[in-house]
Amino acid sequence: MTPDLPALVSRLSLAQKVTLLTGASTWTLASEPAVGLASIMVSDGPTGVRGPAMDDRDPSASLPSATSIAAAWDLDRVRRLGKLIAAEARAKGVGVVLGPTINLHRSPRGGRHFEAYSEDPWLTGEIAAAYIESLQAEGVAATPKHYIANDSETERESVDVIVDERTLRELYLAPFERAVQAGAWMVMSSYNKVNGAHAASNDLLRTPLKDEWGFDGVVVSDWNGVKDTVQSANAAQDLVMPGPDGPWGAALIAAVQAGEVPESALDEKVERLLRLAARIGALEGAPAAKDVPAWTAPAIAELLREAAADGMVLIRNDGTLPLEGAPKVAVIGQHAQHGRGQGGGSAMVFPAVEHSPWDGIAEAFPGAVAAPGLPPVAELRPFSRGALTTPDGEAGTQVHYIGESGEEFGAETFPSGRFGWLFAPELARSQRLEFRTVYTAEQSGPQRIGFAGLGRATLRIDGETVVDEEIAPLADDLVSGVLHPPVRSAEVDLEAGQQVRIELDLVPFLPGGFPFAMILLGTESVFGDPAAELQRAIDAARDADVAIVVVGTSDSIESEGFDRPTLALPEGQDDLVRRIAAVNDRTIVVVNSGAPVLMPWIDEVAAVLLSWFPGQEFGTALADVLRGAVEPGGRMTTTWARAQEDVPVWNTTPQDGRLAYDEGLHIGYRAWGARPDGPVPVAPFGSGLGYTRWRIADEKAILSDEGARISATVTNVGGRNGKQVVQAFVSRVDDSAIDRPALWLAGFATVRAAAGVATPIAIEIPRRAFQHWSVEEHAWIAEPGRYAVRIGAGVDALGDEHIITID
Repeated sequence: MTPDLPALVSRLSLAQKVTLLTGASTWTLASEPAVGLASIMVSDGPTGVRGPAMDDRDPSASLPSATSIAAAWDLDRVRRLGKLIAAEARAKGVGVVLGPTINLHRSPRGGRHFEAYSEDPWLTGEIAAAYIESLQAEGVAATPKHYIANDSETERESVDVIVDERTLRELYLAPFERAVQAGAWMVMSSYNKVNGAHAASNDLLRTPLKDEWGFDGVVVSDWNGVKDTVQSANAAQDLVMPGPDGPWGAALIAAVQAGEVPESALDEKVERLLRLAARIGALEGAPAAKDVPAWTAPAIAELLREAAADGMVLIRNDGTLPLEGAPKVAVIGQHAQHGRGQGGGSAMVFPAVEHSPWDGIAEAFPGAVAAPGLPPVAELRPFSRGALTTPDGEAGTQVHYIGESGEEFGAETFPSGRFGWLFAPELARSQRLEFRTVYTAEQSGPQRIGFAGLGRATLRIDGETVVDEEIAPLADDLVSGVLHPPVRSAEVDLEAGQQVRIELDLVPFLPGGFPFAMILLGTESVFGDPAAELQRAIDAARDADVAIVVVGTSDSIESEGFDRPTLALPEGQDDLVRRIAAVNDRTIVVVNSGAPVLMPWIDEVAAVLLSWFPGQEFGTALADVLRGAVEPGGRMTTTWARAQEDVPVWNTTPQDGRLAYDEGLHIGYRAWGARPDGPVPVAPFGSGLGYTRWRIADEKAILSDEGARISATVTNVGGRNGKQVVQAFVSRVDDSAIDRPALWLAGFATVRAAAGVATPIAIEIPRRAFQHWSVEEHAWIAEPGRYAVRIGAGVDALGDEHIITID
């Protein structure tokens, strides 16, 4: 039984209430013994639960990116992944997970595209609902974010998004409405403004979120997202993070005492916070937190391997895939050696193990050869666990915290070459950090040893100073500047097993004064003569039965904090694909990116497989798909253009601080459909190939009390077990008095069947699919007339129209 929350609130003084409404630290909420409230830990968590540390002292499972998870079109698997997230959270003492990200893919340039599910609001909402329900069933709160219209990163803390009411309701608010229907316990407000007011001070927090939809949970700010005191406190923002300092505190107490904010507004906020605590077992008198057993490493690996493979989308195949027998394979590209499992920013986690494409392919195809072909990008890979020992002989690296007077006031041991602090008091107090470790070389030959970080740095290798300079950020944005600091390194010639003493003294540069730093110690790749290495890759491909080229982006290209200026792959990758395809007509290209990229060579290769950012099991999942142990189960949930100039919604750059969503309802496939005589995408929404063939027959659509239902029989008419995703789209047949997309997604059914098996399906289409938001009536209404329902395997492969008449 839930305690009497209003009675508990009445026990608290004004100061106690205000204390509860600002975080106690970066990742914790304040406790209050007077009402039996325990402290609550929150953690980033869209693709894994990192916990309070920005390093790998406490590793986390690294799930596939949201674009990969969505591409599987499998709500049951989303629920299983939600249960894994809940178990990871509970193991780390986390009560609230900050995810899922349910902003839309308005423009393919969006920097956090990989972290959000889809360009379609209905599909985004359904996936989010499955995730939220499964996570919260285990007693861990979900936090759909970022409310609202935080669909790009440029000037994200100040941009004013200008969007009309109908577009806001039908597109950008719709996934959040579905999240509230699923019972979300927390919602995160975004940084940006919407129609003139910051999200944390916006009337949209009250209406529709709380008043219309009945959201009874907590609205938490994005970190440092509250920009004022009185307006945000009056606007239904409930909790300010991080703490304990912030724009509320003493200023909010003064505002209440001055009559600028009614204390009853604070009472409502505190009651919501106590309700959250009761739900997760952090309030005395409420049911205890549910016991959630930890998952074993093999169980985690099995689920993540399965999920990564099922999200991969095959968009071209001349029959080369799947690879049968034991072909001689050449594996080309830097991404094959160092695949990217995740994008950059607050979604990052630090897994205990990661499997590269080469790891998986080499095991699946004995005798495979590797050739990078291109010079590596300028980046540092942190020293791995086991490669480092402290001067005292323990595993890892010692970090000493030195105060202003030169005294050491603390020290920690980190297990690898990765170090991170976010709003950390020890970093704020430090005048200097001293890193001390001994690296044992894992191979013989020349290596570049160095670090990535910001500030006044001195690096010594075996006592010799190799770096001594002031290092400034490469970007103005706080997040991107810290997450992607410059690299400094020096080449040393080592023998395998040789030990090298590494000392780094760093006066950290803290952008904006925030105690936020990411430091790496590690190695950069040493590359031979570029022309010779390219020729070596070409020769390897010419001599192989099959060439597999892995290309893609990285967490320095796709990240929180900035948008992409181009959809083109990094320099040299397109040319590499073409050079390899010219000598091997069985060239398979694996595209390792979280968001759309251009593929100008697509018609010149045998097969193209989109892997997205597939998490820690990249290599094992990729090998399963290539050899046909499983199908590439993915279907597109965002549209990929053939050429950059074809993209219908490109702009993410504000003009005079304003970003106008002038395209209205027409984003994603809706925007492509608004140009029937325009360019054709290279990978349409909903499309994707498998290893078998399907037939859809016996279609029948009827009007139902809840909306409509379309039934059919889906038969696997090929020779292999497989998967099909049958999608239902609605369109208006009669002339309409309002602007509408050409068609819109309204339901789907995922079918898995053995060869020759027929599966009956029934897709329920909700009443909302036939309704639009009426600004005049401030309600959802259905325009009378005829609507068409069509089903198929993507917007470019739909069957006959089935007419539904709405009176």
